[in-house]
Amino acid sequence: MSMRLGAFDLVEPVPELNEPHAFAIIRPWIDAGSGGSLTLSCLGDILGDNELGKLRRPGNFFDFTRYRPKVRREENHVDIDIPNAVISYAKQERGHDFILMRLPEPHMLAEIYVGSIVELLKVFSAKRYCLIGSMYDMVPYTRPLLVTGTASNQSLQNEMDLARVVSSNYQGPTTVMSLLGQKVLQLGIETFSLVVHIPNYLSFEEDYRGVVRLMEILHLLYDFKTPEPYADKAKEQEEHVSQLAEQIMQQEPRYRIVLNQLEAHYDARVGKQEETRLSPEIERFLQDLESRFGQG
Repeated sequence: MSMRLGAFDLVEPVPELNEPHAFAIIRPWIDAGSGGSLTLSCLGDILGDNELGKLRRPGNFFDFTRYRPKVRREENHVDIDIPNAVISYAKQERGHDFILMRLPEPHMLAEIYVGSIVELLKVFSAKRYCLIGSMYDMVPYTRPLLVTGTASNQSLQNEMDLARVVSSNYQGPTTVMSLLGQKVLQLGIETFSLVVHIPNYLSFEEDYRGVVRLMEILHLLYDFKTPEPYADKAKEQEEHVSQLAEQIMQQEPRYRIVLNQLEAHYDARVGKQEETRLSPEIERFLQDLESRFGQG
């Protein structure tokens, strides 16, 4: 049985939630190396989430030639998984509960899609909304991964400053899903974002380094602890990157100069000083390094 709420079907009986904090990831936008998706899965593992609902007709919003259905075979049975927006929840013994939202970007009827998500957060009296993501950037692999974000009020911004989250000053193309943050803010829901920046020249298809870095921030904000399987995979990737990068730099000493400039650029961003500018030559060096890392 299910109950309809906007474009979503909710499970029944519908759970009662205590001023939940909602975490969302938006695919494929700002989900480089699946950093946002993996982090939300990590939160689900920590909290023990359960399904709350999904879109009744996902084909109203998604183009299935761009988000492909998947065939799944179990013995003599064949299932076809249709891409969908999936909402889950987790109740806590004390304090507020949580809502986790896995939201593909819509190709059609975006306003209805966003409106339905806003209605869901309104019905459950959400207190806070957080967008989690990951992006590729020219950052040094020798520093803690940069995390940028913004907050809707000074108290929350102070918490993020203590967690060493760098204020985002991004301007440019975005996703229509950015409307979600604006609309929930109009309802009086606190909002903030956390985006981890992954080295674009030393990246993985599933980058657990980004997950662990985001979880370090969420640990300071919520006291979440990163599960060992995620931490172990991140450590393996860090070691692989360090070993391979060291080999490449021994062969090509010019990369040391590039790395020094990346570190200076990073330190300026974190220290909120005037940023240094990266030259086109550095970008070409990094593209070459990315190619060699892929071969390694």
